This record gives sequence, C-alpha cells and structure tokens, in this order.
Amino acid sequence: MTAILVINSGSSSLKYSLLDIENENELASGLIERIGQDASAITHTVRPDTTADAVVTMLDASYEDERPVADHAAAFSVMLEQFETHGPSLVERAPAAVGHRVVHGGARFYAPTLVTRNVEEQIEELAVLAPLHNPANLAGILAAKAVFADVPHVAVFDTAFHQTLPPAAYTYAIDAELAAQHRVRRYGFHGTSHQYVSESAAAFLGRDLSTLRQLVFHLGNGASVTAIDGGRSVETSMGLTPLEGLVMGTRSGDLDPAALVHLSRRAGYSIDDLDALLNSRSGLKGLAGRSDMRDILAGRDAGDAAATLAFDVYIHRLRAYAGSYIAQLGGVDVISFTAGVGENAAPVRAEAMATLGFAGVELDHGRNAARERGIRRISTDASPVTVLVVPTNEELEIARQTARML
Repeated sequence: MTAILVINSGSSSLKYSLLDIENENELASGLIERIGQDASAITHTVRPDTTADAVVTMLDASYEDERPVADHAAAFSVMLEQFETHGPSLVERAPAAVGHRVVHGGARFYAPTLVTRNVEEQIEELAVLAPLHNPANLAGILAAKAVFADVPHVAVFDTAFHQTLPPAAYTYAIDAELAAQHRVRRYGFHGTSHQYVSESAAAFLGRDLSTLRQLVFHLGNGASVTAIDGGRSVETSMGLTPLEGLVMGTRSGDLDPAALVHLSRRAGYSIDDLDALLNSRSGLKGLAGRSDMRDILAGRDAGDAAATLAFDVYIHRLRAYAGSYIAQLGGVDVISFTAGVGENAAPVRAEAMATLGFAGVELDHGRNAARERGIRRISTDASPVTVLVVPTNEELEIARQTARML
C-alpha cells in the first residue's frame, strides 16, 4: 500500500491527512489548532479501512485533546503521538511521500515541485506576497522534513492552477516597469480546490473535461470564483493576494484603490492600519459584525438590517462575477458551488443563481434546499446549464499531485 501524508500548515494550525493513494481512501486526518497559545485543540480521526471487509460497517473514530503546543515542531510531535496512540500505525502505513500545501508560488511554480533548499528559499522570498500564509507553510515543511527525513517532500501551490491565465486576465493596468520589478500581477488562489472541483464535476456528469466551460464558486471564509475553459483556468477573482474579488468573511474583496488614499489622508491610517482593516475588519464582519454566513442568514431571517445588507452585498458581488465570467467564456455549461458556504448555504446558492436565467440556469429549489452529502445536481433536469454542489477535497488533490510528480 502506498500512503501519502498531506500537510496544510497555517499560522497557528496544523491540518494533516494520511491517504492510501492507490484507492484514494483517507486513512486518518487531524487538526491541531491554536498553536503557540495556552490551550491548543487537538483532533484526530481514524477512518474505517474500506478495503477490509471486516470493518466496512465501522464508523469514524474521533479523539480530542487540549494542551499547550508551542510551535509547529511540537505540533508534529503531537501528530506522531496521535498516530501512535490511535492509529493507523505509521510503521505499517509508512508515508511514501509528504505533500504540502503552499499558498503563493508566484509566477515561478506552475506544477507540484520537489522541495529542495532552493525551493524553500523561494517560498520564503515569496512570503512578501502572502505574509500570513507562506511563512507558516514553510514552517510546516521544515518541521515535516525533520520528522520524515528519508521521503520526498512535494510542494503543491494554490497559485499553480492559475498559471494558464492569459496576459489580458493577469495584467494590471499600472506602470509596466514598476509592475514587473515588484511582481505585481494577478496570481489567483484556491487553485487546488478549483482544479479538484472542476475535474470532479466533469467526472460526475460523464463529460469530457476539455469540452466544458465551467464556473467554480469556492465560498468559505475566503471566497473566490474561477472561469475554467476545457480544464484550464482563464479568469479568477483573487489577484496579487487573496484580498481581491468577492466579499469574504473578514476581507473586503474589490474596492476602489482611492478609498485607501482617502483613509490615509483623512483618517490618518497607516499601511498596517489599512492592511488590518481590509483583511480582518471588512467583508461580512465589517458590514454586520459577524463573519460566519450562518449568523448572517439567521440575522437576515430575524429582520436585522445590517445582516440583510451584508447578505445583499455578498450576493450582488457573486452575480456580478458570474455575469462577467459567462461573458468571458462565451457561455457556460456547468456551475459548481464548493467549500463551507458553497456546500451548505442553500439561500446563497439560490440568490446567486436567481438572475442567471438569461444564461440558461434553471435551479430546482427542492434539490437546492435538500441537505444531502456528496456531489449532487441542484438544477432542473431540463436546465441548459448544470448547477452542482461539489464537496471539495484539497487533501486528496494534493495527494494526487504529489503521486503524479513522483
């Protein structure tokens, strides 16, 4: 059996998954949160081995703990302890490789890449474009290499899928020499999810990926939409950083750049103040004081004016991007929703699609409202455009890309 360990290292978290890549079964997964704080939360889940008839009927077994975890190196020790205590054994299921999620690969990394010292240095250099993400990703890589020193480590970049963007889509209309000197262009993010979802949609429909024009809405606390033509990303909403585009949980998305100049001149905001405002105090939180879409929907249902406005702004932006990207594609065959909001918030899907009848979208409101698991169709059978809910699985996609690279 060939196992691949997937690591997603955040600034204060470590998410991991052990997968049998031969049959794409997840053997175990875990999450260590609040690293560096007084009480870190630890969750480890063991999946039943569906290749063994004797345990097919078993349920997932989850284990929780809480204790201080000082740093990412300590988090890896905790992860190993969880495997040793609760299984599966990393001796019997020894990883053949470790796949790492890295958020920003700039224009340099367009495919899964074997991690070398030079690659580590470039990930660190690119941290200027993703200061909240790349340093944490690199910390996870270094901690993992210290533990799993004898296996290949592969970096899978969120930006890689969007390296097929045409120059007209990725170029900002600013001074060309200045942009080139400081690498200012659109890179796009959530690429691993957009790739997984678009390929899964084609497989679910039994259609050739190369023939499909798709929109994928990845709607979580961070949110983005990508136009995919024949399996290739041709337009995406996030830009130089993950701040551009849709309204998000705490991020503003699109904004007149002059608003920042105005706030600097009139309100005395520094660069750091503006950074905190746009990334941490904007989006749904800035509009309604709550960043979770479930709270926004509850407030809207209760008649809360701020929550209602926040929802309306969120939907307005979704519709605007949908119309723009359908125009760029010259029509659309499949629209998919994924991630926490996209998979679970039926009112968001319904309102986002409500004005797209002109493009051939006919939503089945009964299917949309049904709470079902797995990939499913929420458009009518007669709808010229197929609308799907596709649960994303970035860990599986990282494992697939790691295996293909090796």
